[in-house]
Amino acid sequence: MPTAYALVIINILCIMVCYQVAKGRRADVRFWGWMGVFLGPLAVPFVFFSRPKANKNSSLKPQSQDK
Repeated sequence: MPTAYALVIINILCIMVCYQVAKGRRADVRFWGWMGVFLGPLAVPFVFFSRPKANKNSSLKPQSQDK
């Protein structure tokens, strides 16, 4: 039974780590929180490669500056 408690605590810590890292990288915190739930410690390395969320105001093309 202590092993089950340890696994639950590790999973909760992974959720918190995924959330904090995603928040710092401006990635989707809800998605990475759930990945921490489902994948546990396996999600932590992947969250470091997450990309920031795309803003609605930003685009890939540079904006023209009309003068």
